[in-house]
Amino acid sequence: MRTPTGPGDRDPGTGRPADGEAAAVVAARRFSPVALLRACRPRQWLKNALVFAAPAAAGVLVTPRGLLDTLIAFAAFCLAAGGTYLLNDAADVEADRRHPRKRHRPVAAGLVPVRLARTAGVLLVVLAPALAALSGDWRLPAVVAGYLALTFSYTYWLKHQVVVDLVAVAGCHVIRAFAGAVAVDVPVTSWFLVVVSLGSLQLVAGKREVELRASGGGSTRAILAAYTPGYLAGVRAMSSGAMIVTYCLWALNDHPGPFYGISIVPFVLIVLRHNLLVDRGVGEEPEELALRDRHLQVFIALLLSSLLIGIYLT
Repeated sequence: MRTPTGPGDRDPGTGRPADGEAAAVVAARRFSPVALLRACRPRQWLKNALVFAAPAAAGVLVTPRGLLDTLIAFAAFCLAAGGTYLLNDAADVEADRRHPRKRHRPVAAGLVPVRLARTAGVLLVVLAPALAALSGDWRLPAVVAGYLALTFSYTYWLKHQVVVDLVAVAGCHVIRAFAGAVAVDVPVTSWFLVVVSLGSLQLVAGKREVELRASGGGSTRAILAAYTPGYLAGVRAMSSGAMIVTYCLWALNDHPGPFYGISIVPFVLIVLRHNLLVDRGVGEEPEELALRDRHLQVFIALLLSSLLIGIYLT
């Protein structure tokens, strides 16, 4: 019996179009701008909120210019992220169709044609640094361009390099946080960079650990076969411990008032809660945790409240 291989072939058992043709048929019938927006993964744009961290810590978000420049940085990273997600999904469309969860993504499901995903992706990544240039400082579009270069390197090469792939994804988070400082022209302290770097590594290790356990050894991503749950749990534990120590030293170092010290409690609770959720098999999409887990939401609110009071009211 002949196996369908071409765009005109049909499955011999069902008479339906083969996978590639079926995706094209679905795309032709069901494509909509909403599907294209979903392919840009707007929920994951929550990560871009990291650009607010440095401006908030510096106390400049209350100024009109500081707020405007931060919003420009946030919007630029949303465009950049959306474009890279489209290009990544277009590049990984066949592998995603074999993945139990990723096969529902609009490009893999055939709701967005691959060619359209590539075209829209290129347009967004071109617009991102152009929008960043509205800040009036050449450094912000340069940082956005650096983020794009790292994400492209990850999509086409680094994600296949063991250990390096963890650092590359974590580096994307660090660049977001650094961009916020560049947008409002405030210095970035070593404390800030270390905490953000370690926190990013914890999230990435947790994401890989959950994905590896959920795959049961049958993941479509070959890189996962190079890791073990024990190794990734060790990376997560190392990052968590070092981050807590670093944050405590920062919070207790020459800060007036008690609120910086108080912020240590919700900070530690956030770290512990995330580790617990990963051990339970939750955390493949970290941004979903912040949107759904009530405990994390309360702890994050307490952390932000204590820091904002410490920064703006003391």
